[in-house]
Amino acid sequence: MAKTVKSNLYEDLKRQILTMELDPDADLDEASLSERYGLSRTPVRDIFRRLAGEGYVDIRENRGARVIPMNHSTLRNFFLVAPMIYAAIGRLAVQNFKPAQLVDLKQTQERFRTASENGGALDMVLENNRFHEIFGEMSANVYLQPSLGRLLIDHARIGHTFFRPRNEDMKRRLQLAVEHHDGFIEALAAHDEDAVVDLVFEHWELSRENMKMFIAPQGLKADVLIGAPAAKTLEKSP
Repeated sequence: MAKTVKSNLYEDLKRQILTMELDPDADLDEASLSERYGLSRTPVRDIFRRLAGEGYVDIRENRGARVIPMNHSTLRNFFLVAPMIYAAIGRLAVQNFKPAQLVDLKQTQERFRTASENGGALDMVLENNRFHEIFGEMSANVYLQPSLGRLLIDHARIGHTFFRPRNEDMKRRLQLAVEHHDGFIEALAAHDEDAVVDLVFEHWELSRENMKMFIAPQGLKADVLIGAPAAKTLEKSP
């Protein structure tokens, strides 16, 4: 029973961070969470440590845990490296995915599609996040998966405006994102690495344009170390 409650707290905190129910830099009250979930302090601290290891939480000595912040430095790094990580993950996913994972991806896409049709912004955030998590699992790469996981946290938090379209152009972009997901599935099934990577950059550009509506950090320019396709997608960044 305690294990189930502990798992619930872990999943609830992840969801609340991704959906911005918990703001970046918000303090996590160990005592109130212990009381609310009927857990002692030790399992709550265990969950904080696990979430810290996954990039959701920052634990400060003598100051407790807080939701991982978003500042100029982290956002700059996010915009610079995201397309490179996504492209590498996509290529490896084609090489290593298992049939059961492709089934999982298709089911997640159907939930994402349904949420997009119903206007369920929070469901779209979570299903989109899960869609890209599965790509990481498909890659089967112990070095890239943690990097992807950290990127997806901020991608979900920055991208909220994308899933709350306020005009026809934003609605069109959202529909295009759904179609991109379908394209990813088709390219994976065909074992077409180049098609997956091309879609990664199309999908990233679509997301990046909308992310600027949330925040537009200054000085986000392509680095000379970034490959040509990534640089092309980033050269317009403010």
